[in-house]
This record gives sequence, C-alpha cells and structure tokens, in this order.
Amino acid sequence: MVPATVLFVLFFALPIGYAVWLSLRKAHVSGLGLGSGARTEVWAGLQNYTEAFRDSELLRGALRVLGYGCVVVPVMLGLALLFALMLDAEKVRLAPVTRLAIFLPYAVPGVVAALLWGFLYLPDVSPFYFVLGRLGLPQPDLLDGGPLFLALSNIAVWGGTGFNMIVIYTSLRSIPAEVYEAAKLDGATPTQIALRIKIPMVAPSLVLTFFFSIIATLQVFNEPTTLKPLTNSVSTTWSPLMKVYQDAFGRNDIYSAAAEATLIAVVTLLLSFGFLRAANRREKRDVSRGGAG
Repeated sequence: MVPATVLFVLFFALPIGYAVWLSLRKAHVSGLGLGSGARTEVWAGLQNYTEAFRDSELLRGALRVLGYGCVVVPVMLGLALLFALMLDAEKVRLAPVTRLAIFLPYAVPGVVAALLWGFLYLPDVSPFYFVLGRLGLPQPDLLDGGPLFLALSNIAVWGGTGFNMIVIYTSLRSIPAEVYEAAKLDGATPTQIALRIKIPMVAPSLVLTFFFSIIATLQVFNEPTTLKPLTNSVSTTWSPLMKVYQDAFGRNDIYSAAAEATLIAVVTLLLSFGFLRAANRREKRDVSRGGAG
C-alpha cells in the first residue's frame, strides 16, 4: 500500500491541505504596493469564507449550476437506463456496434466536444441553421438567454450518457438468467420484467451513476468556459468553478479562490455523503422488509 499512500498524500492530501491553509490567509499591501516587502501574507482567519458567503456572483453561479443539474442528471440517467435496457433485450441486432456508438462520445475530450457543439450552435457556420433557413423554419439562438442552459446540458448529456449506460448495462448482464426464466414461466412480459426485475436489481448501479453525475454537475467548468468566446451570455463567473478560476488567475486573489474552492469541496462532500447515507438507509429498509416478508 506504500505507493498508493504516497500518491494519495502527494497529489490529494497535500494540495487540499495547502488550499485550506491559503483560505485562512490574505494579502496585506503596505503603502502604494511597490517594492519587495510591500505585499505580505498575513493571517485572515475566516474572513475569506465570510466574504465568499456574501459574494452574490458565487451564489448566482451556484443557482445556475442547480438549474443545469436539474436538466442534465435526470435526462442523462434516464437515457442511459433506457439504452441499457434496450441493449439487454433478447433480440437486439448489431448490439456491439450500437453499444460502441453510444459509448463513443464519452471518449471525446470535454473541451473538444464543447468546441464541436459550439460551432454547431453558431448560426453563421452551423449546417442545422442552413437547413432550417432553407426550409423556412425558425432559427433559435441556442447561445443566448434560456436556450443556453439546454445547449450546455446537451453537451453534458451527449458526452456522459455512454459511460452511465455501460455501468448499468454491465450490472444488467450480471443478473442470473434463471431469474428471467422464472418470471417468464409466471407469464411476465418483457416490459414487466424490465420494470419489476431489472430496474430494482440494478438500483446500486443507478445510485452509483447518480452519485458520479452529481459530482460532475457541481464541477462543471469545461463546457461554459469553452463556449464563452462564442457568446456574451456566458460570463467569467457562470459556474462556481469559473468564479474560483477568475478570482485566482483573473484578479490574482488566490486566498479568496482557495476559500471558495474549499466551500465547493465541502458542499460536494456533504451532498455526496447525505445521498449515499439516504440510499444505504433505504436499501437496508428494503432488505428488512424482504426478510420480514
């Protein structure tokens, strides 16, 4: 375990500890701020955290991510479950090719995927807008206003559905065939088997994919940052992580950025822990009911 422990300490524990240390410090500028000793690092305590809680930009970014997650997570997991159930059906043609086609977008780097979709969203270069114009249909601007949430969500759904589908599909393939045979002998239809057997038995995989999706949603950064040069609707503080990046490298205030990053990490940890605890509690309750029955 020594190599794994060393890597964990060097690339996980120490950076987190250093970020927490920076979040408790601030820069003190003397005089005009000129000279080698004009700018010093002093103890700030919880001042950076207090300012982060009062930062309206950070709060607005969190609300945007909340709306973004309400679209991405249910749609992505719903499609992943649907595709996994379809691929797990008895008679599926070209199943390996279809499985690879669904998973392939996940192999595309996030920045590349955002660039590809960004150019498809631009009215001047998008082939979709050209076709809509030829047909005399409306040409909505997906990079402005409310449709921007759908445009960003589409990129995340397109890239993440394949990974979640593979996780759920693998769990479906591990279900013993005898379970399906017994259900068929009882007269169950494929739809009933899917709803009453397959989905309940892959519930742990659904919990896992939901857990990963929540974490990825809270850490959204690549998509809005990549689309920012293409539209004025995406600000430099559109998401909390973009706000952290702007404070650290735009305003050169690494102390406030460290406090904001620590808050995001704590919120992510609390949400993840709360969700896993609720899922485990429900699983134990279901098991106890099954044992009692």
